[in-house]
Amino acid sequence: MQQRITLKLLPSEAAVASIVQQYAAQTIGVPTSAITGYHVIKQSIDARGRQTWIMMTILAFVNEPYHERTIKKLLLQNVSKATRQVIIVGAGPAGLFAALKLIEQGIKPILLERGKDVRSRRRDLAVLNKQGIVNSESNYCFGEGGAGTYSDGKLYTRSTKRGDVERILNILVQFGAHEKILYEAHPHIGTNKLPEIITAIREQIISCGGEFLFEQKVTDLLIQNDTIHGVKTASGNIFNADAVILATGHSARDIFELLYNKNILIEAKPFALGVRVEHPQSIIDSIQYHCSTRNELLPPASYSLVQQVHERGVFSFCMCPGGIIAPASTSEGELVVNGWSPSKRNNPFANSGIVSAVELKDIMNFQKAPSSLSRIKEMGPLCGMYFQQAVERKAFQYGGGKFVAPAQRMADFTQKKQSSSLPDCSYLPGIASAPLNEVLPPFIYSSLQQAFIEFGKKMKGYFTNEAVLVATESRTSSPVRIPRDATTQHPQIKKLFPCGEGAGYAGGIVSAAMDGERVAINAERIMLNA
Repeated sequence: MQQRITLKLLPSEAAVASIVQQYAAQTIGVPTSAITGYHVIKQSIDARGRQTWIMMTILAFVNEPYHERTIKKLLLQNVSKATRQVIIVGAGPAGLFAALKLIEQGIKPILLERGKDVRSRRRDLAVLNKQGIVNSESNYCFGEGGAGTYSDGKLYTRSTKRGDVERILNILVQFGAHEKILYEAHPHIGTNKLPEIITAIREQIISCGGEFLFEQKVTDLLIQNDTIHGVKTASGNIFNADAVILATGHSARDIFELLYNKNILIEAKPFALGVRVEHPQSIIDSIQYHCSTRNELLPPASYSLVQQVHERGVFSFCMCPGGIIAPASTSEGELVVNGWSPSKRNNPFANSGIVSAVELKDIMNFQKAPSSLSRIKEMGPLCGMYFQQAVERKAFQYGGGKFVAPAQRMADFTQKKQSSSLPDCSYLPGIASAPLNEVLPPFIYSSLQQAFIEFGKKMKGYFTNEAVLVATESRTSSPVRIPRDATTQHPQIKKLFPCGEGAGYAGGIVSAAMDGERVAINAERIMLNA
């Protein structure tokens, strides 16, 4: 017999299988020897009180042989000679999972990635971090695996209505992720582990007959009679197919401009902008676990914060315990920061984006814009993109070159006081003291200013000058939406399928992967009915 059992255990108890089995046996009233093994179904941490607990739901094997967890395998076909093929522009999670789903359906995917493979991409990131030189096609945002590959690999999503989260996690485990992502409340792979998984997915796609081409930046869409037939790349190559899935990510500004210049319908959409905040991890641990020193059996603590300020939402984004702040810029002269953690989350700092909502009315009403914003009102659907870009350029100017970032201590920020010194920081290109109230738009600054004070009331010790704010966190989501109808097809261009974060329909690895699968399913239906 197999039985689900919910347990509340001390960290020291949850870490020992024999103790878990003992408590499970007591709960259902059988001898401990009757429990032959168990699978963890769900696991989370309850740190609301003075004592931290591990909450576990397990599937116990009672008086029957134990067997290992079964990982559902994809049923992939050989598509090397398939009569139907689909071009996928972008090899992030949306593109990769769209490709796998197409192969399941007997359709050949042709993935065109503007950047490099994960290994070559890592070398470009090293140059960016150490020398302050950005490769505009191979960086934290562009390249195999997309932005999530070198930006932490968090798998938590609230988008459960958009697809099968369990299926996505199972696929990741099939390609090398640890099975703990199947049951942790906030699953995380880690930037050091994701490249191996991405490489395994690529190799599987190729072994099934799919094509995977790097450094193929799409520069034109080949459209006749309002139907897309293929794409053209910067190298002059032309690729034809039965459909095109556009999965280019939230930072492919050239794609947004291409669509705009070809009079293809796109829309401006709200996004968020702010700073990345870094505390010593020990401060966050002491706040969340109510202790001076974190129990070694507990993971580095995280947090999630939200506050309404002047009817505007301010919230934490992509919180990275034991993490590192990274330069996520895609062009010279623009300063963007993001965060990531290794799988062990064992760095001494905790960082998180703290961002404020940017509505379209904010952009249109923004009166104190720098000269680089002069075209915002003219650009219609690209207004948010150019606003975002202008703030990044201003941050670069205040940073001092080579992606040294402008920074300020937290309390100093709220008092408009330039910091006379800055604490140690994980951001490798370096930080420079700057008045961030001059870097950020006034409505963003005023929202963050009040929010940090309020956050300090919710988390005693959070509001401190030991924390440093690094500008600017601006790529939280796409500032442009590429519309689509109920079949996920563009309403104007037939057989063009906007997909993932870049199209405005996802917000992380799992939701992008689910969207990729959804679009691939619909593309197959459209082709069958053509």
